Amino acid sequence: MSRVHDALRRAEQTGVTDLPPEPISAPSAVATATIEFDHPPGYVSSERDLIISGNFLSRIKEVPFTPSVDSHLIDISKPHEAPSEEFRTLRTRLNHLQSVQPINTLVVTSPSPAEGKSFAAVNLALAEAQLANNPTLLVDCDFRRPIVHNLFQTERAPGLTDYLLGKAPLEDCIKKVGNVGLYILPAGEAVINPLELLNLREVKVLMEQLPKAFKWVVLDSPPLLFAADANLLSTFCSGTVLVVRIGTTTIDSVTRAMQSLCENNVLGIIVNGARRGELYSKYTYYHSYYYARAEE
Repeated sequence: MSRVHDALRRAEQTGVTDLPPEPISAPSAVATATIEFDHPPGYVSSERDLIISGNFLSRIKEVPFTPSVDSHLIDISKPHEAPSEEFRTLRTRLNHLQSVQPINTLVVTSPSPAEGKSFAAVNLALAEAQLANNPTLLVDCDFRRPIVHNLFQTERAPGLTDYLLGKAPLEDCIKKVGNVGLYILPAGEAVINPLELLNLREVKVLMEQLPKAFKWVVLDSPPLLFAADANLLSTFCSGTVLVVRIGTTTIDSVTRAMQSLCENNVLGIIVNGARRGELYSKYTYYHSYYYARAEE
C-alpha cells in the first residue's frame, strides 16, 4: 500500500486528519507537456518530456532549398505563374478560416493513390511559408510510401518515426528549408507497423504542442481508402483537406472517403488535374494585361 494510504489509515486510527502539504514546485519558464507512453508490445522506451520553448526554432538545423527536378514545386521566384496563384488562393481561404476559428494542424489526404495529395500538401506548405512571420511545418506521415525527403533531396532519417521511438530529439528530426519559413519533418526510418506507431499517445501530444512554434502544421498522410492512418490523424488535427483528381477519382470513392471521416472537420476539397489550357489561359490574359498597364 502506498505511503498516502498508510498515512490515511494512521490518521483514522489516531483521530488526526491533517496531513503535511505537498511541496509546491516553482513555475517552469518553458511550456512542458509530460508524455505517458502507451507503446505496443515490442517497443522499449521510458517516460520523457516534450519541450517546445521560445527558442525551439533556433535549435533546428538549416538545409539548402534544392528541390528535385521532378518535384513539381511552385516556383517562389515566379509568383505570377498559374500554379503559384492557385495555391496562394487556397492559402488565403485557409488563413481566413484560421482567423475565425482555431485551425493550426491540417491533414491533406485523398481517397486513393496517385491523386496528388503529396503535391497539394507540399505546395500548400510552401505557399504558407512565403508569408512573413508564418513558420510552417510539413510533416510526412505516410510511413508506407514517404516522399517529402525525396522532393527536397534531404535525408529520410532522423524523422518522425525516430522521434516517436525515442531515438532522436524532435529538434534533430526537423529541418529548416533554405531562407523561407518552411520546415520539414520527414518520415524517418522504415517501420513495420505504421498504424500502431501513430496510435501512440505521443502523436496526439505532438499535434497539440507543435502549434506553439508553427503557425501551420501540414500533414501528408496515406490515402483514406487504403489505410486507416489518415482517419486516425484527422482526430488529432484541426481539419482535413481531401484531394481528388479529375478523370481519376470516382464519385463512389469520394463518398466512401467522406463517410470514413464521418464528414467531421473536412474543410474542403482540392480538385487536381485541370487541363493545362483551361487553367493557364486566364492567367496569361490577366498578367499580360497587368504588365502592359504597368509599362504605360
